Amino acid sequence: MPIWKRNVYVCWFGMFVTGIGMSQIAPVMPLFIQHLGVNNQDVIAQLSGLAFGITFILSAIFSPIWGAAADRVGRKPMLLRASLGMAIVIGCMGFAPNVYVLIGLRLQQGIITGYSTACTTLIATQTDKTNAGRALGTLSTANVSGGLLGPLFGGFIAEHLGFKAVFFITGGFMFIAFLTTALFVKETFKREERERQTLRELWSRIPEKSLTIALFISFFILTVSLYSVEPIITIYITSMSQATAHVALMAGVAFSASGLATIIAAPRLGKLSDRIGAHKVMLTALIIAGVLFIPQALVHNPWELTGLRFLFGVAAAGLTPSINVLMKKITPSALTGRVFGFSMSAGYLGVFVGGILGGQVAAWLRIQDVFYVTGALLLLNAVLVYFCVVKKLNRLNNQQVAA
Repeated sequence: MPIWKRNVYVCWFGMFVTGIGMSQIAPVMPLFIQHLGVNNQDVIAQLSGLAFGITFILSAIFSPIWGAAADRVGRKPMLLRASLGMAIVIGCMGFAPNVYVLIGLRLQQGIITGYSTACTTLIATQTDKTNAGRALGTLSTANVSGGLLGPLFGGFIAEHLGFKAVFFITGGFMFIAFLTTALFVKETFKREERERQTLRELWSRIPEKSLTIALFISFFILTVSLYSVEPIITIYITSMSQATAHVALMAGVAFSASGLATIIAAPRLGKLSDRIGAHKVMLTALIIAGVLFIPQALVHNPWELTGLRFLFGVAAAGLTPSINVLMKKITPSALTGRVFGFSMSAGYLGVFVGGILGGQVAAWLRIQDVFYVTGALLLLNAVLVYFCVVKKLNRLNNQQVAA
């Protein structure tokens, strides 16, 4: 088996459990905070939002820092640092004696993140153009599906084994990721001595600045669309379901359907992008994903919603690998870690903003309007991609052919 392929499989597992570790606390947090002695419902809601959001905000800040470190010392050391650090911090959350210690540990979790950034950089630099779409497509399923399946995982474990077991089991998985990374990930990294550069100096070295910004925006909007329904999906299903006993389960299934679809479809769409071009797959996927949000506001039962969420996951599966392939294509190899670090920052901010957007739109307008607003964002992004990515890449390709 080629080294890059083995690394993809190992990194996939690590990124999957990292995604679970970042999101599994969402359904558990309010109940765990109450378990820690907070009884006022308004205070619980405030502390839950703080504890959940602070991890993603700090991850957005520190991802570029760890990306730069990966460019300087290698990607494997960053994988080992992040996986072991998260295993310890998440495991310690199960021992938190009060809510303030829990929030402090969530803060630490955001600081030490960087596993996904290092994985993406490692695979992007190890694979050639022929296999880049396939490799990055496979890898992209891990973080997205882990993040989407995390709430279902956390809720299931908490219901059957208790709140603390959620943290212990997730920490154990992260430690397994640390061991598999240490044993099986292979990297040949030659350190190059270079002067430290300011952000402005680094930006000046990026050849296609408008393309890079368009890809950052696209990844941000994608994660916003993936997580905008998280705050409202349980309420939405409750409003259309007569059976209230299994609302939580139906909500978990509906939310996780897109994650399952992404796991199935992303490697195949990655191969397709290798054949016809990542920018074409990206534009088509954006249009289909945007359109699919509209009927989600018109469903009459949870199973219709689940089916549409699954179809949305198929379309969304063509976005992350396409973004990563294009990012690899236009970024100098010496800057890959830093650029992917900023890309992950855009994704983490998208998770945070998506949750806020969904909750605020539902509060000020209607639950159904969350789907309309999110679909409109994706379609507007498709317009941006057409003018700033597709047309520019076609022009660059034509110039290369003429030369």
